[in-house]
Amino acid sequence: MTASKPVVILGPTASGKSDVAMALARRHSDAELVAVDAMQVYRRMDIGTAKPTAADRVAVPHHCLDLVDPSEEFTVSDFTTAATAALKGIADGAHRAVLVAGTGLYLRSITDPMDVPGRWPDVRAELERRATAEGPAALHRQLAELDPVAARKMEPTNQRRIVRALEVTIGSGRPFSSFGPGLDTYPSVPFIQFGLRWARPALATRIAERVRTMMAAGLLAEVEKLAAEPVSRTARQALGYKELFDHLDGACSLEAAIDMIIVRTRQFAVRQERWFRRDPRIRWIDIDDEPVGTALPVLEDAWQTSS
Repeated sequence: MTASKPVVILGPTASGKSDVAMALARRHSDAELVAVDAMQVYRRMDIGTAKPTAADRVAVPHHCLDLVDPSEEFTVSDFTTAATAALKGIADGAHRAVLVAGTGLYLRSITDPMDVPGRWPDVRAELERRATAEGPAALHRQLAELDPVAARKMEPTNQRRIVRALEVTIGSGRPFSSFGPGLDTYPSVPFIQFGLRWARPALATRIAERVRTMMAAGLLAEVEKLAAEPVSRTARQALGYKELFDHLDGACSLEAAIDMIIVRTRQFAVRQERWFRRDPRIRWIDIDDEPVGTALPVLEDAWQTSS
């Protein structure tokens, strides 16, 4: 089994990928799960990031959860380091990794290792000041002049990615798009990738139900506790947290915050789907109702036959 390829289960938020991964892992004592999620790396951000339960984490080894405090910034480079170490440890123990992936860039950093550029804090600080004063669209226009290839791959509203691309371009003196083979190339990789695909109306319903369930489970209280401590810019922008921080700051009612969480999560799910569907190496499993029952036979067959 040491030669068996890691299995990737990916999909948009609320698609059921975590449930499917747990069902697969429970069938195989050599399976270990690796979370590929930009927000599950933060400690004490549990409900809103839909982290695996304590019982699940006892039943099956999990990796890349609770890596840093919410006050800390966390980058794709940091994730690559942590996930690479986890995958090596799993393979060295003659076990098999199952990657549960919702953050496309984090997944690509593992399946397609990148030439990761450095960091230029002074440049970044100035760019973030400008983003606050001028808005991300102004920075996107600058990026389009300096690195049109990178700019074409980013929405003008995606402040985090735009700032990072400009930081690297200005700080290094070379275009951000010149680092690595690029996100639009898809060479053969030693991973088997499966995606869970829902019709958008059905997924939208699942997202609304999931947000209401999170609220009932105590998401507001979780955010209230976080509000009493320093929270990094990245963690503060997490879906469900940003909106409730705004509510606690008096910017909106609780019901309005909940409605906004649902809307933004649906929008985020569409962006996730668009990101993943560009990759021709992904085998898609269409889900109509019950993700575990539909996907598990396909994954079980791949588990037994792939190497």
